[in-house]
Amino acid sequence: SDTKVSRAVEDINPYDVPLPATTDAATLVAQMQHRKRAKGLTVVFSTYQSITTISQAQAAGLEFGLGSTSDSTLTYRLGLTSDWDKSWMQSNVGRLTGYWSGAYTYWEGDDRAGASSLSFSPVFVYEFAGESVKPYIEAGIGVALFSRTRLEDNNIGQSFQFEDRLGFGLRFNGGHEVGIRATHYSNAGISSNNDGVESYSLHYTMPL
Repeated sequence: SDTKVSRAVEDINPYDVPLPATTDAATLVAQMQHRKRAKGLTVVFSTYQSITTISQAQAAGLEFGLGSTSDSTLTYRLGLTSDWDKSWMQSNVGRLTGYWSGAYTYWEGDDRAGASSLSFSPVFVYEFAGESVKPYIEAGIGVALFSRTRLEDNNIGQSFQFEDRLGFGLRFNGGHEVGIRATHYSNAGISSNNDGVESYSLHYTMPL
């Protein structure tokens, strides 16, 4: 043990710490973005009780979704998300941030065989301030590849599609999330056939 340690003598004082201590993941992310970074590693010290703050600041998630189209076709979605380590317009109201989303979706068929799609999208999120629960709204535009060009009565024209999404939900301490999302797919007129298709879904994301 260190024989120099006592109440009167410490190796470091609170006022020597360049950034104030915090247990809020959003604040930690903002501090890391705006501080002047020196060469080498950036070290963040944490107690055992606050380790979830570190995990939330570096969050990746596994997403499960269940939805339906206007033709009553069921959709099943399995995805991975990776939160951006950036935020903008941070205030007492909330902050603008986002995440990367990659997913596999199975489109169940009634009159036709089912289809599969792979998608990738950047998603912007406005997260409202809160203690244990933070409401949010999200919007994103990405791309997708479909295994079939006909989904029930919809002729989507080609395999390549654009994916547009709009949603809202709740984020909980610990990285869990539930939400409702509307997603639209179309080829933006690249093909002469462009019926497009929408999916309305519930989703749950758990931290990895």
